[in-house]
Amino acid sequence: MGAQALQFFSACVLAAGFGIGIAALGCGIGQGFGLRGAVEGIARNPEASGKITVTLLIGLAMIESLCIYALVVALILIYAHPQAAAIAGLFAH
Repeated sequence: MGAQALQFFSACVLAAGFGIGIAALGCGIGQGFGLRGAVEGIARNPEASGKITVTLLIGLAMIESLCIYALVVALILIYAHPQAAAIAGLFAH
């Protein structure tokens, strides 16, 4: 049971690492597109910079929340699974 628990833990850590990496990449790309659009909008119409900035900040917060959700899922994969006691026993020795 110990070797299977360790293998399961290794798979969870690998999945969590890939998941948060992909989420961070996607969020970074989305934030870059949003910032580019806001800068282009302000360059075309400087009078609307206040509204554009507020909308940009709200949009960036929504995009960043997706990455935080991925982090929460990754932490759940690593720390909250049924074989946590068996894995802790393996590392205690």
